[in-house]
Amino acid sequence: MLRLLLLLLFAMPAAAQEIPACNQDRVGAVACMSGKLCACGYQRGGSVSGRPDGYRWDCGALRPACGEALAPAAQGQPLPMPQLYLTVPPPGEAPMPPGAPFPPMTPWPR
Repeated sequence: MLRLLLLLLFAMPAAAQEIPACNQDRVGAVACMSGKLCACGYQRGGSVSGRPDGYRWDCGALRPACGEALAPAAQGQPLPMPQLYLTVPPPGEAPMPPGAPFPPMTPWPR
């Protein structure tokens, strides 16, 4: 037990993974960084941001979390059929011609 404790105490931590390069060859590639699904793309620089033009990883607030975008959509319950309201003439009456205005809908019979 003591040997195991000493081994764990002096064990070196795992090396952190390097951030993959974002360049012209990888435009459109995605990578999971800090829980975000980041996309590689070209971003324009500017005098306000102080950054030059170049290829960068987009890990902004609008990017999805890593698990959300990669997981297939869950199959839920099928949606119910929408209610259709059809105007059906009473028995013995002629059907309405196409393009005729609908009669006003009232809760009282005519």
